[in-house]
Amino acid sequence: MKPKANGADYMIHILLMLMAVMTILPFYNVFITSFADPASVVKQQFYLIPTSFNLSSYRMLLDGSYVGKALLNSLIVTVFGTSVNMLVTTCGAYALSKKSMPGRSIMMAGIVFTMLFSGGLIPYYLTIKGLQLINHYGAMIFPVAVSTFFLIVMINHFRTIPPSLEESAKIDGANDLYILFRIVIPISKPTIAAITLFYAVARWNEWYNAMLFMTDTDKHPMQLFLRNMLADVTKMARDDMGAAMMSQLNQGYPDGIKMASVIITMVPIMLVYPYLQKHFSAGVTLGAIKE
Repeated sequence: MKPKANGADYMIHILLMLMAVMTILPFYNVFITSFADPASVVKQQFYLIPTSFNLSSYRMLLDGSYVGKALLNSLIVTVFGTSVNMLVTTCGAYALSKKSMPGRSIMMAGIVFTMLFSGGLIPYYLTIKGLQLINHYGAMIFPVAVSTFFLIVMINHFRTIPPSLEESAKIDGANDLYILFRIVIPISKPTIAAITLFYAVARWNEWYNAMLFMTDTDKHPMQLFLRNMLADVTKMARDDMGAAMMSQLNQGYPDGIKMASVIITMVPIMLVYPYLQKHFSAGVTLGAIKE
């Protein structure tokens, strides 16, 4: 028999519903504004009820080559960056999960140290410049090849795998690489899927390293384009988007282009969530268990 709800339960549900509405409304406003008609829209900061439907903002963004290049750059960084992230994190975590590994304590101390201290921006820039990664996609991939947090999560997960599995495989003649890729990784899919998604989102949202090291606008990712767009849409239109966007801006409606660029930036990575979301709870919980 289900217990009856009391007044406190109703208050909690109402509070949660209000919080949900407050969370959804900004996204709803962005969506509605992106489809507004520049010729008929009334200037205001928030739209609750759609007053028009027009694809001109999306058309102007997608007709230009700059947005297409930015999306392609983000896709390249996301695919190759996430692959590098997972390769380094998985191999490193598997090695460091072995307590018999020589120098493991020193390595772990050095890894944890990076979570607390950094060398600073100037040494960081000089290091990337010394590696000749300026205006190279590698500047957005290799400096963030591994996350200390995700590495530790995966180390803790690998420690939960029974040693008997590896011992039996070694008796049959398997080496460490075979054990990692044919035994350990297949039974660690939930944790790996969750961390892969977190890495993919981080790579898709990459803009800071691009701002520091990518002076060639043809190699700017979508997030840096969006940042520049929101910071100064008029300058972006004048420099990169051409006279068509300037015509719309002259009508006094830059918000449609801004919001359309936000939607275009959000949609690709949102499409990945449904395929990996089911692994979130199991993956993060398994990786958080510590012996």
